[in-house]
Amino acid sequence: MKFNGAIMHFSFVLYLITAVHGQIRYSIPEEMKIGSLIGNIAHDLGLDLKRLRTGRAHIAHGDNIQYAELRTDKGILAVKERIDREQLCGELTPCSFAFEIILENPIDLHQVTVEILDINDNAPTFQKKEIKWEISESAAPGARFLLGGAEDPDVGVNALQRYVLSANEHFVLKQHERPDGVKYAEMVLEKPLDRELRPRLSLALTAVDGGSPQRSGTVAIEVTVLDANDNAPVFNQSLYKSSVPENVPKGTFVIKVSASDADKGSNAYVSYSIPHNNDVFAINESTGDITLSGVLDYEKVKRYELNILGTDGGGLTDSTKVVVDVTDVNDNIPTVAVMSSSKSVEEDALPGTVIAVIKVQDVDSGSNGDVLCYINDDVPFKMKPSSNHIYSLQTAATLDRETTPNYNVTVVACDRGTPSLCNNLNLSIKVTDVNDNTPVFEKKTYTAHIPENNTPGLTLIILKAGDIDCSQNARVNYLLEEGMVNGVSVSTYVSVNGESGVVRAVRSFDYEQMKSFQFRVKAQDGGSPPLSSNVSVDVIIQDQNDNAPQILYPIQSGGSLVAEMVPRAADVGYLVTKVVAVDVDSGQNAWLSYKLQKATDRALFEVGAQNGEIRTARQVTDKDPVKQKLTVVVEDNGQPSRSAIVNVNVAVADSFPEVLSEFTDFTHEKEKNENLTFYLVLALAAVSFLFICCLVVIISVKIYRWRQSRLFYQSSLPVIPYYPPHYADTGRTGTLQQMYNYEVCMTTDSRKSDCKFSRPSSQGVLITDSSASETLQRIQEKERFINDFNSPEQLRLRRAGRRQRDAGGE
Repeated sequence: MKFNGAIMHFSFVLYLITAVHGQIRYSIPEEMKIGSLIGNIAHDLGLDLKRLRTGRAHIAHGDNIQYAELRTDKGILAVKERIDREQLCGELTPCSFAFEIILENPIDLHQVTVEILDINDNAPTFQKKEIKWEISESAAPGARFLLGGAEDPDVGVNALQRYVLSANEHFVLKQHERPDGVKYAEMVLEKPLDRELRPRLSLALTAVDGGSPQRSGTVAIEVTVLDANDNAPVFNQSLYKSSVPENVPKGTFVIKVSASDADKGSNAYVSYSIPHNNDVFAINESTGDITLSGVLDYEKVKRYELNILGTDGGGLTDSTKVVVDVTDVNDNIPTVAVMSSSKSVEEDALPGTVIAVIKVQDVDSGSNGDVLCYINDDVPFKMKPSSNHIYSLQTAATLDRETTPNYNVTVVACDRGTPSLCNNLNLSIKVTDVNDNTPVFEKKTYTAHIPENNTPGLTLIILKAGDIDCSQNARVNYLLEEGMVNGVSVSTYVSVNGESGVVRAVRSFDYEQMKSFQFRVKAQDGGSPPLSSNVSVDVIIQDQNDNAPQILYPIQSGGSLVAEMVPRAADVGYLVTKVVAVDVDSGQNAWLSYKLQKATDRALFEVGAQNGEIRTARQVTDKDPVKQKLTVVVEDNGQPSRSAIVNVNVAVADSFPEVLSEFTDFTHEKEKNENLTFYLVLALAAVSFLFICCLVVIISVKIYRWRQSRLFYQSSLPVIPYYPPHYADTGRTGTLQQMYNYEVCMTTDSRKSDCKFSRPSSQGVLITDSSASETLQRIQEKERFINDFNSPEQLRLRRAGRRQRDAGGE
């Protein structure tokens, strides 16, 4: 439509009313040409053209016609479609339409409202081209005749302002305005009619608006003068009101109007009519019942005002108004539309991360149009309103792809009507993986058992670790952590396959040298940065029966004879001696058993199978020979078993000469028949001499130790113990379960002597060399060594050496 000159002052004047919180408002006149400028959106929002292009700025599409278009190359809004304010808003004022501009990367939302200003492009129009009245000549001055009103879709000053009735001598015009602002006119009879003088009158009613230039509309009024009818109908109410829900069916009764006439006959019969064209309501001309004849829609028309005319048989009329309010019914389902959406979200996204922007709308009014948008599923997302009818779908908690890799989110939009109407929108959201899980071994610790003497390359154990991440983040490599085992790098003992986790032995192991060792293996994933975890592997070396038992007692020597002496008065069970043996193996491979293999008299002695104790099996008699030779076999419990053999010499006698004579025969079998008297005398002399020497040595040693203890208390020198050659500790070794003391019995009374050596309890051990003189010589050498070691000169030399070492250390 063409613009008139009055609006040229503001036709292309655009002004910004408000821009608060991402909202901007423009005002333009209606009927602008397509392509006309609405506003510089880039300048008004403070955005540059690059941001509009890279953010893919666009107008969110809604249900309304798109009247505006965004030109991102210039950053302006332009008219896209013809805008007719009356078609867009009707009588609603102010008139505007709104839309949203969306920018992405990051998502940014701006709401734009365009107000349409009215121009005087419509003239007032009457629904009828001609109004006909039949008026009785008896109509009294002051009688009113409703002419109705014209319609002008413009608003404000451009709307209908007044009515003008053509000049005549009978009627004057009265203009009225309803509470809703609608203006209508009535003719009031000022001078009585005279049918005989003037039976017909032709008048004109003109409706004028306030625009510039002014527009007007005219309707012709034809008045026919009837014969006298003194009384006009009168309605019992000047205003009727009713309300009807918008969803009632056709034919529903709305309201009843009623009028009365004081005349009689045909002049008193009142007929009812709706003077204006109407396709929504119908009236029964006889009863005045108004019913629904069309379809109501609250969203289009909220109120109807009907002028009802009552006419009697003589042509007199009266009018009344019926106001029908249409009440809203919740008959429109909310609409849900995605304005912008991301298909995936990383599992480490912070709570509050925007995933989608959603617009909801309901054309109903009041609570029926008040929409609540929410998520009906138990998912870690939430809906947050950002502006009018705009919601953003955000993360409400931390996500875990390993628990839930995908979410199907149902967005529900429900109005507050009764009953409530709802609409759903389904969104599929994929959670992308982040390397946030470390590899986890199937066990907290691993234990591998391997027999000793294994071959290198033997598989010890297979480690397995899993990572609940995916793709490269879940690829696990195995690494042997650096460490030391017995001062040597652990890599010299074992190796780990990085792909399969197979642990193999690098060398052969010896249980007697090392029974177990420990190392750690790291499992590392392929993420960036990589994550890892450690596990401890215990390797237990299993013993094999590769060592035979070792005899600790009695000591086997090649140059001397060791004999246990048993008195002839010994009872049954007398402990002769104990065979002590150990096995360096472990477990059942070290369980030892003792067995008597050979004996001079097998009925005289027996051996404990578990403890190796040799005891008398019967009472010793005088007939038993002095010299007894026993062979004991010690076996372990391994598979196959290993054994050792020990020979034990036992002397059955009550006196040393008897023993000496018999054991001399052990080594000198060929000299048995020689003169034994010489050897006996020599032995007695040697024993007596040794006894006296021992007494002297004991007394000397005690005096010397008493003197040395005083010297040691006065000095800080360490005490260096002396261990004679072939010294062996008879404490807890091997399978020996208790401490035993042994002493050398040199005479039958030697058990009372203070010079004691190791012996089994209540027994004697006889050690003899090939000659008594050799035995005496060895004892004397030991005494001289002890005396020399503890002499004052040796003590002085040791102190000097210690001071020299201390000085060298400093």
